[in-house]
Amino acid sequence: MLLAMLLFIAADTFAQSEVFKSVANNLALYKQSKDLKFLTSAKKSVDSLVKTHEDSVDLEKSVYRAVVYSSIVYIDSANKLNMPPVFFGQVTKLVDKLQADKRIYRFQHQIEFSRRCVANVFLRRGFAYMRISDFYNAIQSFQKAKKYAPDFQELNGYIAYSNNRMGNLIDATRYYNDVLKSDNANSDVLEAASNAYKAIGDTSRALQILQKGRKRFPDDKFLLLDEANIYNNKRDYVSLEPLLSQLLDENGSNAGLIYTAANCYDHLSIFDKAESLYLRSIELNNTNFEPVYNLGVLYFRQAVIKNNHDNELVKAGQWLEKANEIAPNDIKCLQLLQLVYTKTGNQDQLEITNNKLKLLTNQ
Repeated sequence: MLLAMLLFIAADTFAQSEVFKSVANNLALYKQSKDLKFLTSAKKSVDSLVKTHEDSVDLEKSVYRAVVYSSIVYIDSANKLNMPPVFFGQVTKLVDKLQADKRIYRFQHQIEFSRRCVANVFLRRGFAYMRISDFYNAIQSFQKAKKYAPDFQELNGYIAYSNNRMGNLIDATRYYNDVLKSDNANSDVLEAASNAYKAIGDTSRALQILQKGRKRFPDDKFLLLDEANIYNNKRDYVSLEPLLSQLLDENGSNAGLIYTAANCYDHLSIFDKAESLYLRSIELNNTNFEPVYNLGVLYFRQAVIKNNHDNELVKAGQWLEKANEIAPNDIKCLQLLQLVYTKTGNQDQLEITNNKLKLLTNQ
């Protein structure tokens, strides 16, 4: 749409002068038919206008040569018109020269069109390099595109992503910052930016990005999960707790996430929810040590709170024994079983447990 609009503007401007009538007609015919032969004719027409040195330095003729040439490099990506390998370099050189001319303000629409065409060629090349994981050359291409289209904010995201893939995390975060200055970044960019900051250890900035993103995309499960993971890793269970309901609704069969929720409620001393979620996590994956062990610890704490309540103490012993079956050499589990057997007076199991601990601790 942009290309058609600008070609139309250029054609109207050409039409104002008899000198450029043939060029304008051929551009208009290309616009109608999309037949590349009319671009060839437009090039021949504009080239025919440059016969002397005065013609070559004539600003208006140079501008419209740039319009036609940049149209060709942008539209004819497969080079069906057989332009020489140096042609694109000639186009960029011409556009650069025109941009530096103080009189170019007279042809703002035309030079803007040529700049966008050139930027799109570099953009296309950058994507081609990304497809083969050549991120160094992708960055070079995107940087050149940025020179001709400095207001195209998406370029900062492409440069940031490529730097991220190369491991240039500081550079990646710098470009992500530019992207985040606007409110147009999509959720994928926000997640990538957050991950880059986490990778350099700046979890505070990562969290700011996620919180801002979730205000714009409240239903995005990846942003939600990333924010929850940061709180969980920081052991900030007060901040994590308000996210749990939505997390559990969207991940009802994820044993690991259900365990995280159970552990959060456990630390907040919300016993019923912690117990229920530990049991659900174990039901989904009964070979995972942590939820089984934590459930045993939960019951043991309840027994202590209730002054050695037999029911909780028995449950604690049962779950800690299951945890010991999963990880027989886990010292903290054996030490807690020691306490359970001591309180319940189970001398046989206490002796066995004591012997295991002596072997493991060399005592």
